[in-house]
Amino acid sequence: HDDLKEMLDTNKDSLKLEAMKRIVAMIARGKNASDLFPAVVKNVACKNIEDPNQLIRASALRVLSSIRVPIIVPIMMLAIKEAASDMSPYVRKTAAHAIPKLYSLDSDQKDQLIEVIEKLLADKTTLVAGSVVMAFEEVCPERIDLIHKNYRKLCNLLIDVEEWGQVVIISMLTRYARTQFLSPTQNESLLEENPEKAFYGSEEDEAKGPGSEAAASTAVPARKPYVMDPDHRLLLRNTKPLLQSRSAAVVMAVAQLYFHLAPKAEVGVIAKALVRLLRSHSEVQYVVLQNVATMSIKRRGMFEPYLKSFYIRSTDPTQIKILKLEVLTNLANETNIPTVLREFQTYIRSMDKDFVAATIQAIGRCATNIGRVRDTCLNGLVQLLSNRDELVVAESVVVIKKLLQMQPAQHGEIIKHLAKLTDNIQVPMARASILWLIGEYCEHVPRIAPDVLRKMAKSFTAEEDIVKLQVINLAAKLYLTNSKQTKLLTQYVLSLAKYDQNYDIRDRARFTRQLIVPSEQGGALSRHAKKLFLAPKPAPVLESSFKDRDHFQLGSLSHLLNAKATGYQELPDWPEEAPDPSVRNVEVPEWTKCSNREKRKEKEKPFYSDSEGESGPTESADSDPESDSESDSKSSSESGSGESSSESDNKDQDEDEEKGRSSESEHSEEEGKKRKMKKRKKEPEGQEGGSSSEEGSDSSSSSSESEMTSETEEEQAEPASWRKKTPPSSKSAPAAKEISLLDLEDFTPPSVQPVSPPTVVSTSLAADLEGLTLTDSPLVPSLLSPVPGVGRQELLHRVAGEGLVVDYTFSRQPFSGDPHMASVHIHFSNSSDTPIKGLHVGTPKLPAGISIQEFPEIESLAPGESATAVMGINFCDSTQAANFQLCTQTRQFYVSIQPPVGELMAPVFMSENEFKKEQGKLSGMNEITEKLTLPDTCRSDHVVVQKVTATANLGRVPCGTSDEYRFAGRTLTSGSLVLLTLDAQPTGAAQVTVNSEKMVIGTMLVKDVVQALTQ
Repeated sequence: HDDLKEMLDTNKDSLKLEAMKRIVAMIARGKNASDLFPAVVKNVACKNIEDPNQLIRASALRVLSSIRVPIIVPIMMLAIKEAASDMSPYVRKTAAHAIPKLYSLDSDQKDQLIEVIEKLLADKTTLVAGSVVMAFEEVCPERIDLIHKNYRKLCNLLIDVEEWGQVVIISMLTRYARTQFLSPTQNESLLEENPEKAFYGSEEDEAKGPGSEAAASTAVPARKPYVMDPDHRLLLRNTKPLLQSRSAAVVMAVAQLYFHLAPKAEVGVIAKALVRLLRSHSEVQYVVLQNVATMSIKRRGMFEPYLKSFYIRSTDPTQIKILKLEVLTNLANETNIPTVLREFQTYIRSMDKDFVAATIQAIGRCATNIGRVRDTCLNGLVQLLSNRDELVVAESVVVIKKLLQMQPAQHGEIIKHLAKLTDNIQVPMARASILWLIGEYCEHVPRIAPDVLRKMAKSFTAEEDIVKLQVINLAAKLYLTNSKQTKLLTQYVLSLAKYDQNYDIRDRARFTRQLIVPSEQGGALSRHAKKLFLAPKPAPVLESSFKDRDHFQLGSLSHLLNAKATGYQELPDWPEEAPDPSVRNVEVPEWTKCSNREKRKEKEKPFYSDSEGESGPTESADSDPESDSESDSKSSSESGSGESSSESDNKDQDEDEEKGRSSESEHSEEEGKKRKMKKRKKEPEGQEGGSSSEEGSDSSSSSSESEMTSETEEEQAEPASWRKKTPPSSKSAPAAKEISLLDLEDFTPPSVQPVSPPTVVSTSLAADLEGLTLTDSPLVPSLLSPVPGVGRQELLHRVAGEGLVVDYTFSRQPFSGDPHMASVHIHFSNSSDTPIKGLHVGTPKLPAGISIQEFPEIESLAPGESATAVMGINFCDSTQAANFQLCTQTRQFYVSIQPPVGELMAPVFMSENEFKKEQGKLSGMNEITEKLTLPDTCRSDHVVVQKVTATANLGRVPCGTSDEYRFAGRTLTSGSLVLLTLDAQPTGAAQVTVNSEKMVIGTMLVKDVVQALTQ
């Protein structure tokens, strides 16, 4: 059929039509044309796959992938690869749907499909995200490395993805987080073991002094403190709004994510959302209650406030009633048990027999778990023995038997009462339970037990197998304790059992006879018969059937069935050591611009852009001061007249990428100092670019290095109070004030005096600054120039803030209001289309010892406008979060700022001898040491110093040896010394030592520094 294949592959429709006619004729005559099938499919599909209409292209691919014939696999692969590069996101979504279909048809195509999945994972459209993650889960769930670079993007897109896509992504990210982050509960177990220390330590540490603090700390086991990875926090923060989703599946997915990943203090937020789902259809209720029953075993307090939501309605189906009963039993404690038992009394009168039996079992579990109501429950169950319903009586007998095993000596009367019921109760399990009780505690009823055995011997042949086995046990026990009265009865029962139809009963009778009635030779076991039959048995533990289900991932089919379903993926255990977080950093390529656009921006520059040095040196020097004075801002000055054109291009790129958020201008210098200013600007920009890439994991969304650099310069150029970002003027400051711009202590608000904002310089410029004289206020000897630390952190997301975007940074500048406070720059941006008015801090809810200095109220923030404010926070030398309300005229947003341990200190200057002297005082319990291996990229002096000072706000101490680095600082609140020593060997082996009275701070600082140096 080669001629037909060639005709089908041509571009002429007439030849294709003729070929199709001949093929149809062959089939009509009964000839085999199956080898032409791929050519026919290709002929039909190719035309539609290249159709201009995206719906037709997607439908063609959907039809092609639904043909389950292995011979067309190559055609399907080509179509999927082509569709993955389609301009339409709908077609790319269809390509993602086709990937699992092709994989199930031919698993040998896995490698090629993984390449397509990797390409689609990089797609930034919400339409594709859910489908490609589903394909990833079906084809290569073990390839976690494909998720690293797309993790933050998926977290940020999650809220806009379709509902079923959200479910798939959340499930995948749950497993991903279990492999990439540390367990958030490891720190809580430490606090549970030492609750008093954890509660009172923050208030009493300073009063007790360093000696008592060290002594008290010896009781705390040595364990590294837990600091949540920012990417872990990003996942929790972005999934929380989905608890309000209309889809029960999405709410359930978020609930299981929080249960498996969130700290105990934050899991409680899912309870209200799950209770809301109980008002849905019975099928939804069933699944939700299954998961709530599992959660309520470990996190009982989470659902206690919603106890009444689990009360049973008469209209509930039986399976819903039983699950609600399970939850009520799990939530029962000494406080609410009277209410729960009253509910149970009502349920016992129900006409649903299965539900009544489950209620009686629940009463037994409550009696087992709560000792003070055991007698009450037992008396209630005894009253049920007179119920007219035989099933109720039978279930009560079974539960009473289990309860009596706990205190048999105190309840002889109940055993007698049960013995009298053997004539009336016909349920096999109940009869067997009564016989077991009488045999086990026959010494409490010595007169009744032989008579019960006599009655059972009469009806032995008519009893059920389970009852016959207990009759044999009863006979054996009575033979050993009261052989005079029961010897003949026992022999009679054993003889009947010897010829029973059930081989288990025959075997038990033969075994029992040899054990209690020894032969002439005498068996060795006969002497121990009493120990075997009458040994004390442990009381049974009545446990929930959901106790061991938590090893299955909540919300999964395996959890629902309590059995591993096909395709189920185990939830990984938390890692012992945190994997490298830098794998999630994404390098965003810088965009190149066309020359026409650059020329146009140069023309618009005087009207729409900041004075960033766009003009050349000659133009800057010759500018007219009168025309410059017409600018809007009076406090900013033109800077960077020595910057190169490439640097100005980068500034233009930053302006476009930040959508109009112009960078603040630098401080001006005299014409004679332009070269020095140029050199000084280039060095911090390089350092800040590197720092931004290192701290990329702390950012809630991936951003380019140029954006981070622009933001860092923006932070450094802010005044002490808040200021709106308006185009600055190019008016030069007087020469006398130019030197004072380097003064780090000058934080006068612009409303008092139009002073240019302070410039933050890096320690690498210390040599350049040594010869300068500062005019306004001299540099305090105990403070060094601050080094840019952690980049911007998200405080309020655009979605949660309804258009208000809030970020914050630790500026490492001394706070003018209180030297014990950390200076925090708050950056506001209005991305909505309405003005935001009255931005201020509401009533804060702060832990003991923590205080804040609020920023002045921002009256109005127009759409697209940005503003910055400075507030001070006294963290009391702890990493506890400062929680407060960010208020506008209409809304209140709850936000929190948690400081890295490196921001709780300020650098100090000291000589080498002073360092060694203070280090000698802080030895023993105040010294924390950890060894590490420095990577090849982190062995130069400059890189080591830069990474340490970026992690912790410490000052460099002079050192006589080249392989040792020393840093010193003091905590902001108590002023306790923090000394850090890094001893590095040429081979790369190194040791970090921290000496401090604050042992917790020292331990956390060692961990952060080691993590920074090894990245």
